[in-house]
Amino acid sequence: MIHMKNVSKVYSNGTEALKNVTLNIERGEFVFIVGSSGAGKSTFLKLLIHEETATFGKIKVNGFDLMKIKKHKVPYLRRTMGIVFQDFRLIEKMNVYDNIAFAMRAIGAPEKLVRRRVKYVIAVVGLKGKEKRRPSELSGGEQQRVSLARALVNNPEMIIADEPTGNIDPKMSFEIMQRLVDINKNGTTVIIVTHELDIVRSFGGRVIRIDGGEIVEDKIIQPSLSPDEQPTTVLPSPDDDENKKEETKE
Repeated sequence: MIHMKNVSKVYSNGTEALKNVTLNIERGEFVFIVGSSGAGKSTFLKLLIHEETATFGKIKVNGFDLMKIKKHKVPYLRRTMGIVFQDFRLIEKMNVYDNIAFAMRAIGAPEKLVRRRVKYVIAVVGLKGKEKRRPSELSGGEQQRVSLARALVNNPEMIIADEPTGNIDPKMSFEIMQRLVDINKNGTTVIIVTHELDIVRSFGGRVIRIDGGEIVEDKIIQPSLSPDEQPTTVLPSPDDDENKKEETKE
């Protein structure tokens, strides 16, 4: 999924944001990227989605060589991943349904498939019954669920969540994390960039710590949640197999 070898990023002002990073993240992993402000987490994300290009080294993401990728291929790279932003980035003039559907319509998906898939992901993130509400009518946690549903709707190979609990209250933070764990249990690679160590300790998994642009720790930690507090896997709805068949036909 993600393969980095000796990757460095030096900005035009001379700042060396990443230094000789070598890292592999395989399909189906659940990974936290942690570090203090300025540690290099944001640059790491920007390299993955090709908002920035590494100065040195090799990067491959979902089969794309990011050191050689042509500009017209970048949208195809980004279709393999769903991105959840800290600031939600929802379109206020659109309701919940249309904010989610927008991601499919942007790539020309048939409307029949849009309806099926949007209905499915709305159920997965727990927003059923709120399809017609505008973002301003939702709580911060609900807006983040819309953002998560939008990231999921094109059935990406990987979810990248940038501080997904940064702008919501602790209870909603826990619920968003539950959804991400559930999604991972159903086979999607999940990468979460966060500075909230309480969340990391609660849910556990692979933790990669960046400091001063370097990977200083890469380990597996066990969750501190008791067994009866563990998230419950979200099973695909009966319609999901139909979605896959429809995608194949189209």
